[in-house]
Amino acid sequence: MINCVFLQPQKSMTLIKSISGFRGTIGGIPDENLTPLDIVKFASAYGAWVLSKDKGKLVIIGRDARISGKIVSDLVVSTLLSMGLDVINLGLSTTPTVEMAVKLEEAAGGIILTASHNPKQWNALKLLNNLGEFISGAEASKVLEIAESQAFEYADINSLGTYAEDNSYLQKHIDEILKLPLVDVAAIKEKKFIIVVDAVNSSGGIAVPMLLKALGVEQIIELNCEPTGHFAHNPEPLPEHLTELSSMVKNKKAHLGICVDPDVDRLALVGEDGGMFGEEYTLVAVADYILKHTSKGNTVSNLSSTRALKDITEKAGGIYSASAVGEVNVVEMMKETNAVIGGEGNGGIIYPDLHYGRDALVGIALFLSSLSKSGKTCTALRMSFPNYVISKNKVDLTKDINPDDVLEKIKEKYKNFEINTVDGVRIDFDEDWIHLRKSNTEPIIRIYAESKSETTARNLTMKIIKDIGEIANQ
Repeated sequence: MINCVFLQPQKSMTLIKSISGFRGTIGGIPDENLTPLDIVKFASAYGAWVLSKDKGKLVIIGRDARISGKIVSDLVVSTLLSMGLDVINLGLSTTPTVEMAVKLEEAAGGIILTASHNPKQWNALKLLNNLGEFISGAEASKVLEIAESQAFEYADINSLGTYAEDNSYLQKHIDEILKLPLVDVAAIKEKKFIIVVDAVNSSGGIAVPMLLKALGVEQIIELNCEPTGHFAHNPEPLPEHLTELSSMVKNKKAHLGICVDPDVDRLALVGEDGGMFGEEYTLVAVADYILKHTSKGNTVSNLSSTRALKDITEKAGGIYSASAVGEVNVVEMMKETNAVIGGEGNGGIIYPDLHYGRDALVGIALFLSSLSKSGKTCTALRMSFPNYVISKNKVDLTKDINPDDVLEKIKEKYKNFEINTVDGVRIDFDEDWIHLRKSNTEPIIRIYAESKSETTARNLTMKIIKDIGEIANQ
């Protein structure tokens, strides 16, 4: 992490209301943390929004294994029932499984109770529409407006909703994955893979081994697979958090290590030598496999993802498009361009033949199919793709610095290069690029730089940080 001496860090918010839902730390003071009062208010607002859409009254609920999950789930379920909505509760589940259930049940919406890669003290309500996709920015704003004005009312005693539990959906999700033509169970089974799974003590500890067994993998070594919610390490699947997995892969002479985040929408891989496959390259590897079996397929990732996806897409005769950061934006562009595969460079894979949502489970199935057919080791497969290095950093701004002004001045300074302003400012050079985005929740600017050289990527980042310092001191 690169910090700027002229900029001072600010205290992070602990209740965040954004396009991706409502997220915060458990306990504390209402409207500052995610307290029971806030949970009920946000669930009520979402319930009112669902009823206003006239798409039915059924809402699907599921959660990851974090410690506060049952408490949050009970509050949300009771609130929705009090609104007159019907609820099917999947219990311990995954984000993509809830998305699949909304589709298969033809529900009016869904709520996933997970703070994704955030530490155990966090939880969140992630909101879905009737397609099983995250609600749009405009829809999220409407839900927030309803919450802040408390423009909702509860049903009378004769109109309360109905409640049911269904623990079959992980299997149904896996069954749908097995039906996909490009998932080759026979090829995977033949390889007799030894695979280590790190599920950071969340619901992936149930889902991933279940999937692997269905794919014919018999030798599964489980690491942190008890869904206790007591995360064994930082739950974000970054290289610095996967040292135990790396060691286990080498010690057990496994072919592959798999790590997922608490809600199983991000996938990280470790090669047989204990080396990191790279979160950026999870999507690249799966996309390469899809493109080899598709006639001129198009792809999408966000502006902060590796150029390697563009390279392999154009080599296969397809068209690559870059969207603004955020799953909703990626999905929107995938639909516009009829993309066959898309996602984000954080290990998020979106395969529309299954559903429009990041899904580590389908990613695992497609990756193992590709690895089985390639005849290569995991490390050799990684080396077959264009090699880039991404530097990810941020600078903290003082209150008197307007991030929009900073971005505008950076854009002006580099106006002779290719500029993309769909989401912040991305500057493309001959073989390198840098992307600057302001945060919607913190006074920071995120900086992503990519090059074929780690030194170049770092130097490019330092140059931009110096530019920001000069702008701030003007």
